[in-house]
Amino acid sequence: MKLTLSWLKEHLDTSATVEQVAETLTRVGLEVEGVEDQAKVLAPYTIAYVISAEQHPNADRLRVCMVDTGSGEPVQVVCGAPNARTGMKSVFSPPGTYIPGKGITLGVGTIRGVESRGMLCSAMELGLGEDHDGIIDLPADAPVGVPYAQWAHLDDPVIDFAVTPNRPDALGVHGVARDLAAAGLGTFIDKPIQPVPGAFSCPTRVKLDFTPDDAKLCPAFALRLVRGVKNGPSPEWLQRRLKAIGLRPINALVDITNFMTFDQNRPLHVFDLAKVKGDLVVRRAREGEQVLALDGRTYTLDSGMVVIADENGVESIAGVMGGEHSGCDETTTDVLIESALWDPLNIAVTGRKLGVNTDARYRFERGVDPAFTLPGLEMATRMVQQMCGGEASAIELAGEVPSPDKIIAFPYAEVQRLTGLEIPVPEMKVILRELGFWVSGSDTYVKVAVPTWRPDVEGKADLVEEIVRIAGLDRVPSVPFPREEPTVVKPVLTLIQKRVQTTKRALAARGMVEAVTWSFIGKAEAERFGGGQPELALANPIAAELSDMRPSLLPGLLKAGQRNADRGYADTALFEVGQVFRGDKPEDQKMAAAGVRRGLARAEGAGRHWAGAKAVDLFDAKADAMAVLETLGVPTGGLQVAAGGPDWFHPGRSATLQFGPKMVVGWFGELHPRALEALDVKGPAVGFELLLDALPPPKAKPTKVKPKLSLSEFQPVSRDFAFVVDRAVAAGDLVKAAQAAERKLVTGVDVFDIYEGAGVPEGKKSVAIAVTLQPTDKTLTDAEIDAVAAKVVAEVQKKSGATLRG
Repeated sequence: MKLTLSWLKEHLDTSATVEQVAETLTRVGLEVEGVEDQAKVLAPYTIAYVISAEQHPNADRLRVCMVDTGSGEPVQVVCGAPNARTGMKSVFSPPGTYIPGKGITLGVGTIRGVESRGMLCSAMELGLGEDHDGIIDLPADAPVGVPYAQWAHLDDPVIDFAVTPNRPDALGVHGVARDLAAAGLGTFIDKPIQPVPGAFSCPTRVKLDFTPDDAKLCPAFALRLVRGVKNGPSPEWLQRRLKAIGLRPINALVDITNFMTFDQNRPLHVFDLAKVKGDLVVRRAREGEQVLALDGRTYTLDSGMVVIADENGVESIAGVMGGEHSGCDETTTDVLIESALWDPLNIAVTGRKLGVNTDARYRFERGVDPAFTLPGLEMATRMVQQMCGGEASAIELAGEVPSPDKIIAFPYAEVQRLTGLEIPVPEMKVILRELGFWVSGSDTYVKVAVPTWRPDVEGKADLVEEIVRIAGLDRVPSVPFPREEPTVVKPVLTLIQKRVQTTKRALAARGMVEAVTWSFIGKAEAERFGGGQPELALANPIAAELSDMRPSLLPGLLKAGQRNADRGYADTALFEVGQVFRGDKPEDQKMAAAGVRRGLARAEGAGRHWAGAKAVDLFDAKADAMAVLETLGVPTGGLQVAAGGPDWFHPGRSATLQFGPKMVVGWFGELHPRALEALDVKGPAVGFELLLDALPPPKAKPTKVKPKLSLSEFQPVSRDFAFVVDRAVAAGDLVKAAQAAERKLVTGVDVFDIYEGAGVPEGKKSVAIAVTLQPTDKTLTDAEIDAVAAKVVAEVQKKSGATLRG
């Protein structure tokens, strides 16, 4: 919605600046999206007189002009416009002026050897139109030296603000002024509308052809004839007003209806009587009926739409757009003015079906003031007579204008109860009355009659909202939540909510990108990843390939990675945290975290590198999963990494994460080629999936604090051991055994080599580990180091059957 400051001041007696108006509009709930103040942009531009325009000595298409700017000595300007001539008046911009149409700042320049100290401007250069073939040619009586914006009435700021769907009254300047007056920005000007006496009966009758059930489609239809009009261009003030808000003036009759739409939120329509045959009938459209509308397009209608028809057929799509056949033009001498009420829901459905967005539809589907149906017709009639002359008939009214009497019992205490805001009762009364509400009762309890232009006000809470938005939300006090000492405040987030957020941060920190995929996948895909049960099939899927609830996050991530690869981004690392479904019971819905890496998308950095590049493998997926567990604080002392995973992982390159056989928390590994083939995804790809609900909760230690950081002053010692062990023994078993050998001194055990081949017996492998010893109270002697080394060898031998490699 747009309006100009001068237009607003016709309904609001105020001295407020455009900045104050914009701030108040936003404060009362009509958020300002922008202010166009051309007066500031065009302030340096003045009206100038061209004293002389001589041919440029060095260019055929340039002229050297001496220009009187009204500020002293004439100024020399080099101009390339074909219409530059001696004796004309145009718009001058001095050096230092910003030229909006070109996005440059003008300076003193030399053009083909002749100095130019300014510019004579075209409409395009001023940002006022597309005309750039010549400079602006002003009439002879234009005053030299006067700011052009002031003379051309371009100094009226335009305010653009958003209107929420529940505020149809704010779609007219009149209603906006009422809000601003209630907010204390001025005095509301509510001029009474004087009826126009009818000199004769309206020759065109109106019939509402509806069944009793359809009567709501058009409760009332008012029509009036004004004969003997002279239609032509509308007055300059009206054209300027319409142009300012982005409308194109057409002719006086049409411009009046547009003015009424934006000034009073009362859409009207005008018919040329000479083009209307017989009486008007308001009815449902017939299936397949067509109408050529004012936008030049032919629309095919159905029986759900309402039309205005005569003996020729459809003349207008009710409440949406008029027909071209009966439209008014310069030849119109007798005009029928229509003011009607339409069903908002029917107008919205009709507009959507036809794909038509008009100012009339926008207002009718939100609701217009029913009580203004006849006054709006009277106001438009008077404007037609003032601009076009003519004699008006009596009003022909079909149906009955509804008068909704909505009264709300309202205790003033509701304001404080719902908002915490204490407002004096007299102030609340004034606010409601300024907004047009009728208030009657005591200082504690009143009955409030809702005005007809506020269909959105239904109950007490709506009245509270009206009072608070006008009084100001900034008056609502900030009150902290009550805290009863020494009770500890309960956490706001649940454990799973905190885990979701922490997991996302952990995976993003490892260079992975979050994805959000569909919760539905195809039947075959669901079965391949452990789902596909009948109870998880959707009764009404939005697409055939989205027929089942997903049992895993991996299919969506794998397909997303393939889509990236198809577009040239082969090295992708994606993760998702979301719900998976194992059944139709509440406990079967789990929160999972999954990640997929493909190509060269390793945690150290994706893509090729001069030092070499290695493709992702299952250990990258394991690292991602372990990073999540570590970040979540899950104790991993009892975590088992069991070889093999679900069917969708490669059997020899995957593992299951569990705290015992009955407490599986996730999997990681390389995706099985058949699983990738089922998804039409090219491999290889690795991934992991963790069930956040299945992870053990952190141990509660309310009385213990984190221990103080203790750094040893003594140098650590590292010793390497190479063990020969059966090929089936996991390297992790050796690591755990070495850690258990001397827990006070052993602070780190790392596997740095695994070897099979010459020198190692068949069926065996060599596993080399580095054990770090960190003393805390003294430097270790060689004997103490040897003793610990012996313990490590003995413990590893005992737990895994390994022997020290010679």
